Amino acid sequence: MQEPTLLLLTALADAPRHGYALIQEVDAISGGRVRLRTGTLYGALDRLLQQGLIEVAAEEIVDGRARRTYALTDTGRGILATEAERLRTVAAEAQRRLGGAVRPRGATA
Repeated sequence: MQEPTLLLLTALADAPRHGYALIQEVDAISGGRVRLRTGTLYGALDRLLQQGLIEVAAEEIVDGRARRTYALTDTGRGILATEAERLRTVAAEAQRRLGGAVRPRGATA
């Protein structure tokens, strides 16, 4: 799973959110490393809707514009849980192979 998809699903795991809130949440979760542009966000949301991983939870008109709120489906929740476990397993193996010690960035042996 690509990181933007993982971050979007994670952002929806605890509460439904609309587009701008998703952009902010992804930025916060990633520590500012991933900043979704509007076009990228809505393309990803359309794809996730088609895959049945998210759904439109609500639709309202705000300042004359339609605002959709998206929520994780049960399928999306299951996919996210599986991916989180996969990442946890890989990270544990990386830690094991490093001997449990992680050097700070830029440190040399």
